[in-house]
Parts: sequence; C-alpha cells; structure tokens
Amino acid sequence: MGEAAPLIDTPAAPVPPGGEAAWFEGAGGFRLRAALFPAVGTPRGSVVLSGGRTEPIEKYFEVIAELRARGFTVLAHDWRGQGLSQRLLPQRLKGHAAGYRAFVADFTALITAYQDRLPKPWIAMGHSMGGCLTLLCLALGQKGFSGAVLSAPMLALLTGGIPRPIAVLLSGGLSALGAAANMVQGRADSPITSPFETNVLTHDRARYDRNQAQVEACPDLALGGPTWGWLDFAFRAIAELRSGTGVTRLDIPVTVVAAGQDKLVDITGQRLVTARIAKGRFVEIPGAYHEILQETDDIRTVFWGEFDALADQVAPRA
Repeated sequence: MGEAAPLIDTPAAPVPPGGEAAWFEGAGGFRLRAALFPAVGTPRGSVVLSGGRTEPIEKYFEVIAELRARGFTVLAHDWRGQGLSQRLLPQRLKGHAAGYRAFVADFTALITAYQDRLPKPWIAMGHSMGGCLTLLCLALGQKGFSGAVLSAPMLALLTGGIPRPIAVLLSGGLSALGAAANMVQGRADSPITSPFETNVLTHDRARYDRNQAQVEACPDLALGGPTWGWLDFAFRAIAELRSGTGVTRLDIPVTVVAAGQDKLVDITGQRLVTARIAKGRFVEIPGAYHEILQETDDIRTVFWGEFDALADQVAPRA
C-alpha cells in the first residue's frame, strides 16, 4: 500500500470508525485513492464499493456504515478522474475519460493491492458508472467475487432530444478528430450543481444537503460535466456489455436494482443486459430517482432487501 490519503470528515457525514485511506498506483502510474473500513464484529465477507460519476468515497459513508453493521469489511475507491484520485486533464473539473481499458486495469490494481486484507467471500457493489464498470470488470475476467449488487447501473444512457445513435456517432467522431477533451455542454470551470427543488438524483433533502456540504468542505472533490471523450467511453463500455460475450459467461448472482423515475440511465437497457446474465435478477423500485442509495428511507429499504437476499445466499451469517 502507498502513503496515507485523507478522508474528508463533515458533521453530517463523519468518517466511519477504523477507516483508513491510502494512495495506490493504477494503470499508467495514476495516483488513485482507496479506503478500507473494518467490519463490525467477526467479518462475514467483504464488499468492494464503486461509486458513480462525480461520486467520491465520502458520499458513501452512510452506506459503508450500513455494510459494516452487516458484518462486511468495505473497500471503497475513487475512480481515475474524480474524487481525490488523479484527474486526466489540467482542468480538474472536466469529467473526462479515454476508453474503458484503463478503468478495468485500475480495478485489477485495486484488488491486487487489497486482496490480502479482504475476508472472503467478496461481493461487488456499484452505482451508475460504477455499476457499469463493476459489471464490465467481472465480464472481462476479474476473479474472486461471489456476487454483485448494482444500483441504477449505467447500462444505457438517456440522451435527451438527441437520438442515441446520433449521440454515439458524435462522441466517437469528435473524439477521433481530436475534440475528446471538449465539454459536451456546460463550462469547464464549473462543478455540477443544481437546487434541491430541480435535482433529478434524490427526493431526500437531508442526504442531498449532506452531499453538497462534503464538496463545500473540500472543493477538490467536485467534478463538472462530461467531455466528448467521457461520453465515447460510456457508449463503448455499454456496447461491450450489450454485445460482448463476457457477460454471458458470468456464473455468479448479479442483482440489478433500477430507479423507476431515472432521468439519466435507461431502464430498458438495464433489463436487456441483465437478461444476458445467467443468474441475473432485475428489480425496479417505482418512484425512485437515479441515486437509489441517496434516496428516501422507504426506497433505500427496498435496495437493502435485495442486497441482504443476495448476501445471505453467498455470505451467510455464522
């Protein structure tokens, strides 16, 4: 493991007890951040937790505490290009990516760095982009996991008024022509912000405010809108899961939990990919916005019911 890394503590989201963050080396020598949190009591296994686009480790402190209380050691991390991990462009607020292979290699490096500290069995948990990349890593050969639970995974994007095939062509074409680092929309020097009243991520005001306060406490956690390169990466990662053979060879249970009122990812695409997984299970939560794990308690309870069902199957309590 590398040198210690910071974890940002706020009054509404204190660092879970025993949490230790460190830097590790990802693909291409990138400096990436991860944090390990011990289980409460005797561990029944481990959860590797991967957040979505813009989401730092800190946003999942509540989830980490809930997993620890269930008896799991938790390993969380910041993907390259966000959180406190190394950014890809000098303008750190640009949400950029250059294909999905580096993300997959980073995940392999993460597991290699921490595997001796992760009690078996392992469960993968990912949200949105993190759910897409988690499933992609498993489909491309990442071993060691006994199951996965994905929250609103990015398995198809909603592209607004632009037909999806046109968006795919635009992102790929502009990236190939050297415009990958250009913003799809918005300013390169502005983080993503919106008033609670118009947000499309959660119905829960307290959790929304808590997450905003974390970024205010540490502006380096902030991220802005995506570049054409990021959009091209997303479409390519999704295409691999939609048509590649890796997903069809998975032999572990995978539960996909979809948000019924998702404004960012397409539930139809989630259903299609889940159907390609031999032990796939698709569950839709009516009324939920995209960030299921940041939602109101009643919505989160449905998610945790699905997680517990899978966990009891692959990591039963002693």
